[in-house]
Amino acid sequence: MRSLSKIITTILSAIVACNAVSIPVFSQNGQTDPIPDEVNQTDSASAEFLCRPDNYSMNQDYCVSLGPSEKLTKLAAEGKSGAKVPFNPQKIDPSLSTVPYNYAKLNLENTESAPLYNTVEDAIAGINAIGEIPAGGIRYVSYINRVDTADGHYVQAKNGSWLRASPAALPTATLGRTFTATPSNNFGWVFEGCNPYLEPNYNSGVNTSVWFDREQVLEVLETTQDKNTAWFKVGENQWLDRNHFRCAYINTTPPEGVTNGRWIEVDLHEQVVMAYENNSLVFAAMVATGMKPFYTKPGIFQIYEKKEAENMTGAFEADKSDYYSLDDVPFTMYFDEARALHGAYWRAWYGYEQSHGCVNMTIGDAHWLYNWAQIGDTVYVHDPSGETPTDPSYYGAGGA
Repeated sequence: MRSLSKIITTILSAIVACNAVSIPVFSQNGQTDPIPDEVNQTDSASAEFLCRPDNYSMNQDYCVSLGPSEKLTKLAAEGKSGAKVPFNPQKIDPSLSTVPYNYAKLNLENTESAPLYNTVEDAIAGINAIGEIPAGGIRYVSYINRVDTADGHYVQAKNGSWLRASPAALPTATLGRTFTATPSNNFGWVFEGCNPYLEPNYNSGVNTSVWFDREQVLEVLETTQDKNTAWFKVGENQWLDRNHFRCAYINTTPPEGVTNGRWIEVDLHEQVVMAYENNSLVFAAMVATGMKPFYTKPGIFQIYEKKEAENMTGAFEADKSDYYSLDDVPFTMYFDEARALHGAYWRAWYGYEQSHGCVNMTIGDAHWLYNWAQIGDTVYVHDPSGETPTDPSYYGAGGA
């Protein structure tokens, strides 16, 4: 009975002691609740109680800071929040995908030019051509009038000339996500629909109970490396390799020269663009950058011009077989000679290199970034894999 009484007394003493202490906890603004004056701050080695798992502003004499409380205190000392920020990405407003242009595609072989005519009658008859759009690859016009016949579609370009072209449906899908606070973990997009692997290796088999759709956005819980590929844990017994996933690696440390807390990062390896404000992530999207040998040049640049719509033409191959002609490219932000961030109405897939050096985005994603970006904002372009040439002498002016 005496032993039981002693145990009860000890427990009650501990409860009283714990309740008598207001443990200081870091708030959102980094301030702490004060330690009560009645607490006798003796040497911490004499403390009898374990600190609760919170952030503490200093070594506590009335409790021992071990385990979670010790880790959270260290994070607080580094200016980091110990609390996990919920992963709550917001989709882009669908209305941002709307533009006041109608587009038509020239469905011709790369070796065929597109004749231009003064009237739709001449265009239908194929007589009295007044000019042409040169032969090449991707060619689109922005049109103001259209005539459909049993023989095909004819459109009137903004310059008044008529030509045969197929009206193109405007893509409305967006990939970008916005954030009100920097997520605690990295995240990314499913690049190719799949079942995840059970473990981070190809011999583990797949989790047949789970299917991820292409472009689905997932939080990354863990990252590891196996057999020369990165693996991303997105759930219990759910791993994706880089063939199936593109990761946004969050880094809130500003690039060199940035002092206002605003910048745009382009990760060429992951094909991801991210925007930071007040050193916090506010936007991220999967994109398409320059393909070999027309890479997007790594470096630190500034946005020097913004244009709501821009006509883009060019060719880089010696035989001009890659000639492109693109009317009214929307939400263009130039940052490195002719290289720009912009909407790409002719793209259907993102997440791999496709352009002549520009950073291609969905129209809605480009619109969001265009509204947010300011002339002079830093654009930090880099390739963590080291595969993209960094010698400036390698690069020309770039293109779409």
